[in-house]
Amino acid sequence: MDINKVQFDLVSPERLLVSDLYDMVVAPGEEGDFGVLPGHSPLIANLRPGVIDIYENGVISDRLFVAGGFAEVTPERMTVLAEEAMPVHEIKAADAEQRLRDGKLAYEEADTDAARAEAEAVIAVAEAMLAAVERLRGASGH
Repeated sequence: MDINKVQFDLVSPERLLVSDLYDMVVAPGEEGDFGVLPGHSPLIANLRPGVIDIYENGVISDRLFVAGGFAEVTPERMTVLAEEAMPVHEIKAADAEQRLRDGKLAYEEADTDAARAEAEAVIAVAEAMLAAVERLRGASGH
């Protein structure tokens, strides 16, 4: 294994999305974004909905959206188990906007704390998806 790289694995319930060596990976932790380089201290962190940036040669080589989950970090590896994950370029703004409308409607109709919390989670994911799409548009100059 290359000691100047970190092994990164991203797993969703549907599939293994990524399994390769990278220079650095930056993930959306609940307490803020955190970067993982080779030799990182062991860590387990909850993830909020957001984007994982993968770095190669000092630049972002890929962006992956996660709807939440958790990350386990060792000095050699970062493993993310995500509730839902996809490449940012596969997110359709119209689908995310519909998800946001559905979440807001569910929140308005919620009659229990559990239903409100579930609707809030849907809203948070949809808002993070829309932010990821906007960030991608901004980065590509569209």
